[in-house]
Amino acid sequence: MLSRATSRLAVRSFAKKAAPKKAAAASSASDLAHAPPIKLFGVHARYANATYSAASASKSLPKVEAELLAIKATAEKDAAFSSFLSDPTVAPAAKEAQINTLFGSKMSDITVNLMSALAGNARLGETTKVVDCFSELMKASRGEVDAVITSAAPLSKAVADQVTAALKGKVGDKKVVLSMVVDPNIMGGLQVQIGDEFVDLSTASRIDAVSRAINGPALSEL
Repeated sequence: MLSRATSRLAVRSFAKKAAPKKAAAASSASDLAHAPPIKLFGVHARYANATYSAASASKSLPKVEAELLAIKATAEKDAAFSSFLSDPTVAPAAKEAQINTLFGSKMSDITVNLMSALAGNARLGETTKVVDCFSELMKASRGEVDAVITSAAPLSKAVADQVTAALKGKVGDKKVVLSMVVDPNIMGGLQVQIGDEFVDLSTASRIDAVSRAINGPALSEL
């Protein structure tokens, strides 16, 4: 189960009693050693941060990651499960009991505790967002950065390799996790999303720029 120090971070935010001051001081070094690799903020991040710290302390990060990704995949494919997660008519206590029955004997204590906490706090409908935050922490811990290449048609291996090499040169020692997306609406060229940076080199964007120039104030005033 999650430690009391971890609970204070969010996963067991409904816990009533704080840890004794001496215990908190004694655990501070351990908390620092198992802190998330990057700082994420917001409600979903608080659950993810706390879960990461607990999983790190119990040396179960890969297992918890696999379990949470499996839960997310099920939520995205199984309409009944997705409906259960988001159903506001079921009382939090009842959902928490159902979560413990559903996952209690199948998944790690860390994962079950997170899902129980989300249920108890009426946030099960936000499970996938919490999992996304946890995935972001795991990628940061592995030195990975996401990159999405959008093209109007599938890229040849040679072109894909050139783009990948260019991206690797941009991110330094980090590992590029590349995804390819085909979108005929961009007409031609490429759109590149790497981390928080977006570069639009598509034909559609160039046509839009020309259109704006033609219809801009300078010409409309003639």
